[in-house]
Amino acid sequence: MLRGKFKKLLEIKKNKLYTYDFAVVGDFVEFDLLPDGSGVINNIFERTNYLSRKAPKIKGLMHKGERYEQIIAANLDVLYLISSADKPKFNNRLIDRILVASESAGIETVIVINKMDLVSAENEIAEWKRLYENIGYKVLLTSVVEKLGIENLKNELTGKVNIFWGQSGVGKSSLLNALYPELNFRVGEISHASKKGRHTTVTSVMKKVDGNTFIIDTPGIREIEPFGITKQDLGHYFIEFVPFIHECKFNSCTHFHEPGCAVVKAVENGEISVERYESYLNLLATIEDEPSY
Repeated sequence: MLRGKFKKLLEIKKNKLYTYDFAVVGDFVEFDLLPDGSGVINNIFERTNYLSRKAPKIKGLMHKGERYEQIIAANLDVLYLISSADKPKFNNRLIDRILVASESAGIETVIVINKMDLVSAENEIAEWKRLYENIGYKVLLTSVVEKLGIENLKNELTGKVNIFWGQSGVGKSSLLNALYPELNFRVGEISHASKKGRHTTVTSVMKKVDGNTFIIDTPGIREIEPFGITKQDLGHYFIEFVPFIHECKFNSCTHFHEPGCAVVKAVENGEISVERYESYLNLLATIEDEPSY
């Protein structure tokens, strides 16, 4: 429950067609405990960081070009980007979009490729692992069925506030149950029609698993658009672009059609992977010229 001052702020935001969660998972708050066991939040302390995305468009509730920001969680140490080798199929485009969201928030990210027991083309996954490691990301391979990488992942989580985020059906809850059986997260199945996961986690939940280790499980996502990023800024969140960006002829270069682009030259020279550059162009094309709030 929110104090009146927060309700007034919320009403002002609504009048401007904003929707914000004033307190989210991971926030530090000051509250009063009520006799019925509920509480009233008096103060929300400043965040060190937060993870967000553009909220889905709501027909009739926003002006043209306006998009809401959906805050997923706050005050995070590490984002574990959970993907799968198969069922659903490995999706590098979605991974790159999540990486942009985490880089723009300044959150350390570890890529986890789960369901390695389903791999039919192991060399393909090995190539993706090598690609992301060469960029600078840590990549872990896991399988709940074969107990592959579970203990290693558990060691990585110790002493941190960790969030698990990724596509529906990639096995986030199964991984968490393998790591901490006492959590007993609900596990879903893959839709035979769409070959995509069904949502089983319906809201973000934080669990304390030992004295100073916290896990946040999140609803699976089907798509993601990072919030508040312009076409000129996007390249800074593809971290392998950064060494080349300042060599571009134009300060406002979008690394697409401009002459004298050092990023395009790096792609042509094999210094930036074609797969990542294509992923960049795919995301660039979806960025709307919209006001930022």
